[in-house]
Amino acid sequence: MPLTPAIEEPQIHESAQGPRVTPAASRTAQTPRPVPGPRPAAVPRPGRPGPTRPAPPAQRAPQATPGPVPAAPAAAPTTPSVSAAVPQIQLIPASAEGALDAAEEAVDLLLDTGRAPGDILVLTSGDPHPWAAHELSFGEAAYWALHDAGDDVFYADAAQVQRVAGRPVVVFAANGGAVDTVAGVLPVALTRAGALLIVCGDPQQINSVLGAGV
Repeated sequence: MPLTPAIEEPQIHESAQGPRVTPAASRTAQTPRPVPGPRPAAVPRPGRPGPTRPAPPAQRAPQATPGPVPAAPAAAPTTPSVSAAVPQIQLIPASAEGALDAAEEAVDLLLDTGRAPGDILVLTSGDPHPWAAHELSFGEAAYWALHDAGDDVFYADAAQVQRVAGRPVVVFAANGGAVDTVAGVLPVALTRAGALLIVCGDPQQINSVLGAGV
């Protein structure tokens, strides 16, 4: 008994599948032919919007016409030149013994706030900075080569102030030396500072040279 339905079922399916597959195949053979017809028509359409896309570039071109706007950045460079002509002056009160340490802290702060090392010049009125003493031990040629390279903080003493080139920021440490030396170096240090002069020393002594407005 279980064998009889098992044999009849495949026969029923075969007979059912036979006629169903044949017309379905014939019908599907007809339907796919018209279907690809509209699809290729849709394919060229995405290609046609392509020519319409050049139209947005035409809109970008007028946006490029505000090319005269770079004239505004051109005006910006003039502003730094004005600040370079009149550098700001900051006074950090310090004794002669602590002036060098105060100058080092000022340099660290400048570097931490984004100043490039080559933007900073440090001048001393008393004993030379240890870095300067170390570099001079290799000879003045090597020492001044570092100065000319301009890619690192440069340290010089008051006797060399006439030879050093200006930098955006000058840090002057009044760490000793004669009063006349400080009085003579400060005005020159001011001319070497492009944007900022930081003076570390006795406020009374500094004010007497640069004026009470420091």
